Amino acid sequence: MPAGAPCRLLLASVLLLRACAQGFGQTRFVCTSVPLGADMCASSLQSGGSAEDLQSTVLQLRETVLQQKETIVHHKETIRELTAKLGRCESQSVLEPGPGEPKAGGGASRKQPGSAKNTMGDLSRAPAAETLSQLGQTLQSLKTRLENLEQLSRLNASGQGSSLRDLLQSKIDDLEKQVLARVHSLEEGKLSPRNESEERSKIESTLSALHQRISDLEKGQKDNRPVDRFQLTFPLRTNYMYAKVRRSLPEMYAFSVAMWIKSNASPGVGTPFSYAVPGQANELVLIEWGNNPMEILINDKVAKLPFSINDGKWHHLCITWTTRDGVWEAYQDGTQGGHGENLAPYHPIKPQGVLVLGQEQDTLGGGFDATQAFVGELAHFNVWDRKLSPGEVYSLATCSSKAPAGNVIAWAETSLDIYGGATKWTFEACRQLN
Repeated sequence: MPAGAPCRLLLASVLLLRACAQGFGQTRFVCTSVPLGADMCASSLQSGGSAEDLQSTVLQLRETVLQQKETIVHHKETIRELTAKLGRCESQSVLEPGPGEPKAGGGASRKQPGSAKNTMGDLSRAPAAETLSQLGQTLQSLKTRLENLEQLSRLNASGQGSSLRDLLQSKIDDLEKQVLARVHSLEEGKLSPRNESEERSKIESTLSALHQRISDLEKGQKDNRPVDRFQLTFPLRTNYMYAKVRRSLPEMYAFSVAMWIKSNASPGVGTPFSYAVPGQANELVLIEWGNNPMEILINDKVAKLPFSINDGKWHHLCITWTTRDGVWEAYQDGTQGGHGENLAPYHPIKPQGVLVLGQEQDTLGGGFDATQAFVGELAHFNVWDRKLSPGEVYSLATCSSKAPAGNVIAWAETSLDIYGGATKWTFEACRQLN
């Protein structure tokens, strides 16, 4: 290599690096060819006749750098798109908790700012894991209805009832196998989106047909069923599925509210009932939202309740309250688990309001938020305008005697209007204890 070659290469490299680093800003560098054996330092300070050629080379290098930057940006976009697609694929095979962020405190007046409504009612756009959970809940509900038919059916005399129930039970078992197979396919990544859609459509079609056959059987028994032997089922968190009590609460200086309830929703079972009056949406509300404990709200004042019910089993709940000193008591399955005072003391429950089951009201009769909706089953919702004694509560929870229905709100099919797809099925409270 000629003697001056290393120096010329080093000078050119330094000039190129400095030009790239400074983005061709205020400083200008000019390279000049140096003859062999010449003084490098002296020659580098002189302006040669090849300045135009050197400037052209620099511009070409700059263009190359810009092209490389564009290529890098393009690759980053591609990586982001692939990452997003991978995340969507993974979300279809991993079970995730229900939607909604935990809320600080209870009641509608303390929502997180900017929280969006979420209907979750469109099964065609639900994640695969969520749809599987909904199918599982539907299968369990169909089993419960089938058990009710076995207890109440009048078809045995003809010898056809048993065979028909056996057929329905067989179909339910087959559906369970299909759901389990679908779960395994999702976990192993073997189910393509097209096959998944076809499989889901097939299962939902079979469920609809089975649901209709059981409903037809139940219609034949409805005339012989007492008006209070039914339950309401809210299978999904939506902002449109609820039941409305046809009459308002009167002015009350004391009350007792009792109900049978079943849920395995998480986080929080939602709002079993809410009562709103003009000017106060939280006049009387029972709610379990997010990771907070269940709470009772009276005139927007809050007391935390010691209930634990989201185990998928039936539980009897009762809450009593008097306006004097705001004394309250909470019973689960006939046993008092908590009590307190100063809950909205000397504030009577106001009349002329709207009583809703399954949703929390932000406005009178509306303003529902799907994240606060009740998910589960509800029955024998009764309201009294007095404080029940511990013995009366125990009798209600254990069916040890024929306890009277609520003198303000009595559980009856004729007292409710049902909206948004909430279903009404046969229910016998005391049979759940056996």
